[in-house]
Amino acid sequence: MVVALQSQPSALLPVVAEVLPRVARIALFIAFGVFLANLAVGFGLVERVAGLSRFLTGPANLPDEVGTAILTTAASTTAGYGMLAEFRESGTLDDKATLVAVTINTFFGFVQHIFTFYLPVLLPILGLRVGLLYVGSRALVALCITFTGVFAGALLLSPANVDQSTTTAADGGAQERGSDTPREVVHNAWDRTLPKLRRIVPRLAVVYTLVVVLTRTTDLTALTEVADPLATIVGLPGAAIPVIAVFALDTTAGAATIAPLVGVDFTARQAVATMLIGGIVSFAVSTFKRSIPFQYGIWGPRFGSKVVAVNTALKIVWIGAAVATLLWIPSPL
Repeated sequence: MVVALQSQPSALLPVVAEVLPRVARIALFIAFGVFLANLAVGFGLVERVAGLSRFLTGPANLPDEVGTAILTTAASTTAGYGMLAEFRESGTLDDKATLVAVTINTFFGFVQHIFTFYLPVLLPILGLRVGLLYVGSRALVALCITFTGVFAGALLLSPANVDQSTTTAADGGAQERGSDTPREVVHNAWDRTLPKLRRIVPRLAVVYTLVVVLTRTTDLTALTEVADPLATIVGLPGAAIPVIAVFALDTTAGAATIAPLVGVDFTARQAVATMLIGGIVSFAVSTFKRSIPFQYGIWGPRFGSKVVAVNTALKIVWIGAAVATLLWIPSPL
């Protein structure tokens, strides 16, 4: 019994060491996003940036405030989500409008990865032709998801789904802009940010801890067994199966695995289709390890489940469309 009790703290240390930095980093970006949302409204910045994103928010029947979240997402996905969470909490957006806004955010969340991962990491590994075809395919998928959100907003949203009178005031009342000094605006914005952090951070810590414990005790690699029937159905060569399995678990390793096989076992289009299917297979793993903890931490289990379901469904549909286009529609590429 003494040995068991002594071993428990040491067994928890790796879990704590993995969870704490992740929660701290996400909490920092959420705090930045919520604080920025409050500042944007307090200083009247919404009107100044609205024109840059109104071509999306206007047709989708979303308020200008959502435009600030969209632009912020291009720099930080977490901060952009934090701003949307603030708009939902304040009553500016109802659940349906928030789901539309999250969907529209997709392409802008992808943009930052182009410069931080796809171009500097994957392009040198895959080569110019395959690399650009893959990055372009992923960008087109993200853009199609964003326009799906715009179309959904135009079709499903009305003024009943948006309450612009609330802005981001914590008490739900209308906020009179210009009546406070800059120092008061900053102070009020921070006061409205703290309650969100007190609610979100503990939830993040609990969910991430559960996920880390489960991933350390469960073999998630079995999920990649679906690669075999997927590759067979779409008509990829047999060499695609191990590549998909590797790509599903690690994007960089998968790219390094398939790169020397292009021109031997794969055409450029088959190689990109293989990597895209690897991305579909990896959703099961990445959703469990990253998406669910992140979304549950921000939105809570009920609405977070809706966000995860919508994101996953749209990604699978549009990546599936991209794979079909690459493999079955003639093209000189």
